[in-house]
Amino acid sequence: MAMINTEILVIGGGPAGLCAAAEAAEHGAKVLLVDDKDVLGGQLIKQTHRFFGSRQQYAGVRGIDIAKILIENAREFGVELTTGATATAIYGDGVVAAATDDGFLKVRPEKIIAATGAYENMLAFPNSDLPGVYGAGAVQTLMNVNGVAPGNRVLMIGAGNIGLIVAYQLLQAGIGVAAVIEITDRVGGYYVHANKIRRLGVPILLRHTVKYAWGGEGVEGAAIARVDERYRPIPGTERDLAVDTICLSVGLTPLTELLWNAGCGMKYIAQLGGHVAWHDENMRTSREDIYVAGDASGIEEASSAMIEGKVAGLNAAYALKRDIGLSKKNYEGCLEDYREQLCQLRRGPFGEKARRGKSALMGAPIPADRPIKSTPVPDEEFQKGARVVIECEQNIPCDPCEATCPHGAITVGEDMVNYPLLDAGKCNACGICVASCPGLALFVLNRDYSQTETEIILPYEFIPVPNKGDRVDACDREGNVVCRARVSRAVKSKKFDRTALVSLVVEDRYADVVRSFRISGIVPETGRIEKPDMSRVDEMDTIICVCEDVTRRRIEEAIDRDGAQSMDEIKRLLRCGMGPCQGKTCQRLIMQILAKKLNRNIEEFKPQTYRGPMKPVSLGLLAKADDEEEN
Repeated sequence: MAMINTEILVIGGGPAGLCAAAEAAEHGAKVLLVDDKDVLGGQLIKQTHRFFGSRQQYAGVRGIDIAKILIENAREFGVELTTGATATAIYGDGVVAAATDDGFLKVRPEKIIAATGAYENMLAFPNSDLPGVYGAGAVQTLMNVNGVAPGNRVLMIGAGNIGLIVAYQLLQAGIGVAAVIEITDRVGGYYVHANKIRRLGVPILLRHTVKYAWGGEGVEGAAIARVDERYRPIPGTERDLAVDTICLSVGLTPLTELLWNAGCGMKYIAQLGGHVAWHDENMRTSREDIYVAGDASGIEEASSAMIEGKVAGLNAAYALKRDIGLSKKNYEGCLEDYREQLCQLRRGPFGEKARRGKSALMGAPIPADRPIKSTPVPDEEFQKGARVVIECEQNIPCDPCEATCPHGAITVGEDMVNYPLLDAGKCNACGICVASCPGLALFVLNRDYSQTETEIILPYEFIPVPNKGDRVDACDREGNVVCRARVSRAVKSKKFDRTALVSLVVEDRYADVVRSFRISGIVPETGRIEKPDMSRVDEMDTIICVCEDVTRRRIEEAIDRDGAQSMDEIKRLLRCGMGPCQGKTCQRLIMQILAKKLNRNIEEFKPQTYRGPMKPVSLGLLAKADDEEEN
């Protein structure tokens, strides 16, 4: 078993880990990064959409390309990158064990940065264990990494950013989306993401939940229903959908098993997604040699994860035993810059959860959010000329429209969460901002096309791109076909980065209505739905622990009859958490059951006790261990 000595060990090769490693190495630290996947980049390698934020966080660049940039940065600064190495334990003496295909690594670092990310929350309902029920991340992996279609027609559960983005990517892959349902009364993600799929005819049903699925060897359909103010299904509102895939996007939980194992102080913070390690503004935990960054420190967007990674990497490098040549002045300057970037990303309504969560974690007052200076200015009616129309409805951190406009016609200002404002006098309708907008929320109207017709330039991210002269169905903001339109131009350019600009010609009366189009006509309605008799469906028979085939009934019996009052007791009685997923699928669900049955708050319950190895390791791998060697 080889022993590796390094100054800084980064665990996790996603956006936070790669940025942490590069930052520390840039300042002269010796850095080793380990990741359990064969390809670095974390969730970025699945993200085909453009990112929000500012240029400092690669706004306007697609996630798949950001991954390549971050990997190259880490290599350029001399980070040693080790893939296929699963960190299985952090021991009291600071040694970290990692399993590879060939054996075990033992790493003795001076500092550790845990950038382990998060795992997907699951939702339990009758037949939720059928093949065809996936987490949104698994669907993205199938489509965008492996090139495999998860199904033909999908029900998306959850209208947060992940659910909306994956729904759009499913449509791009030619897969139908029957609906997006959301149990609350509002869309949780950015409206621009919601609008992208609405324009393509996908309904977003608020205050809806899934009651059950049905099928034989896989999902064949799902029943959904409206819910009341206590989120209970309302009788008589049931609706059947013919789908072969159910995609769950119901939140993320920080992956903190290594931090529990290391003895870091942990705290349940609902706004951050669950239990996280206490950490200060420098991302240092209660163990002075361990730092944390990204979703492992609290669920946020990837832009924040990158900056947190830089903060952790900078501080870990500066805290090394030796002088790395970083002056206090430069250190403080870098740190101030990164903190200001985080402040910008956490501004506005979408940053409130993170602001509150971090404050609760650190026991500090919630920082006051500076007032948002600019307010949306409705585009005045115009009858002549060509200009951009901005349909950005929320204060989200984003400024590529301002950054890419060559004429300075769009202003966001110092605060990224300001609404973009258009100076119509400077706009020449070149369309560059239309192609660069991550939310596809900008369009061009050319009122001078003819005396009776308007040309509308729309962003288009589907294949095939129509040709000049083609006739298409023009749709409104809800995906309803309103008229036929003629394609006057279709521009594909490398500078537009896989976004085409398609120009439609419509009658003037449709100029403020048309915002999308379909090449192949109206999507046909699903035929008659056949399903088995579900009148005897019993929620108590719902599988909660899929690995060990444990139902809700057995878990509640363990609480009521056997007196179980913790996750560890449920584990000992029923083996929940001992399967291949190590509790990632069932643990949060079981803690929710415990809280409800025992009439306690969920934050009072701890996850199962973590002991190394915390991920399944074959006995054959353990048998390969050699005598320890230093290097």
